[in-house]
Amino acid sequence: MDGETEVPAGTPERACPAVTTGSFEAMRVVRLGTPKPISKIGLGTWQFGSKEWGYGSDYERRAVDIVRRAIDLGVTLFDTAEVYGFGRSERILGAALGDDRARVVVATKILPVLPVAPVVHQRAVASAARLGVTSIDLYQVHQPNPVVADTTTMRGMRALQDVGLVGEVGVSNYSLRRWQSAEAALGRRVLSNQVRYSMIDRGPEEDLIPYAERAGRIVIAYSPLAQGFLSGRYDAKHPPSGAVRRANPYFLPENLDRGAALIATLREVAAAHDVTPSQIALAYLLRHPNVVAIPGASGVEQVERNAAAAEIDLTDGEYAALATAASQFRPVTGLAAVPKLVRARTRR
Repeated sequence: MDGETEVPAGTPERACPAVTTGSFEAMRVVRLGTPKPISKIGLGTWQFGSKEWGYGSDYERRAVDIVRRAIDLGVTLFDTAEVYGFGRSERILGAALGDDRARVVVATKILPVLPVAPVVHQRAVASAARLGVTSIDLYQVHQPNPVVADTTTMRGMRALQDVGLVGEVGVSNYSLRRWQSAEAALGRRVLSNQVRYSMIDRGPEEDLIPYAERAGRIVIAYSPLAQGFLSGRYDAKHPPSGAVRRANPYFLPENLDRGAALIATLREVAAAHDVTPSQIALAYLLRHPNVVAIPGASGVEQVERNAAAAEIDLTDGEYAALATAASQFRPVTGLAAVPKLVRARTRR
């Protein structure tokens, strides 16, 4: 590991001075034998170049400030995908990272449309070019293909690793069984599984997180704040705007009402630490040693708050109270939410 002292797999600690030279500040990281440590808080960049998140030329300038501040704060994991903004996110991220590309973990994803080996090769080369890197630190399969087996996809991934274009392989939205199957097909570790995980999407706690802790793997939590539901900014009288959130059943007025008790608990714990509910929601996830979170950010201040969440140590009692409040939240989802979503949208 570049001359660094090994620590037990999955142990969160602060980045050591050898890694945090220059503008890097110390942040808790996970070390799993990767050349560069992976920060417990990363930066998700779905919104970079995506019109559904209000993308425009002004935001592109803001994105550079967001990335630069994240680097200053010790964030080492930057996640994007070829499909985000149809490649614009990768270009914006690569340009913003500049010369720091070599000392952070650049992660992107392939959308598995016909993910046979030659296509995997071609798409990795294209992503690397947009990012401006000679090697993709973490290359992930964006979601399982229901028709094409992972055998052929992982054949392509293994060849990319062999030639040095890809460092680590990851998957996204995989069940535990398929994650393990992909690893068997690769013949090497599949380092990470990026999944929806938040206080109101706790499925990964059942099997993915225990497996990651046993096997020395990582669960990357996307949408760790449930698209802002856990921020406490919204209620039934003040729902969010924007196409992405309007399509999310969690933001139905009925669900915002049902989540009031959870938000109240978040606020109570946040007050005890003099932080925000969002920071407590992130700290809840980061209590698991092999979980990292990749919240997005609309501005520099949000990056700063997200990064600070890695420093919060919840007590056992606080964690138990949060877990109980989360388990008692019973939102209307699935087919039952569809007519309510239609009515909500037609009333706007």
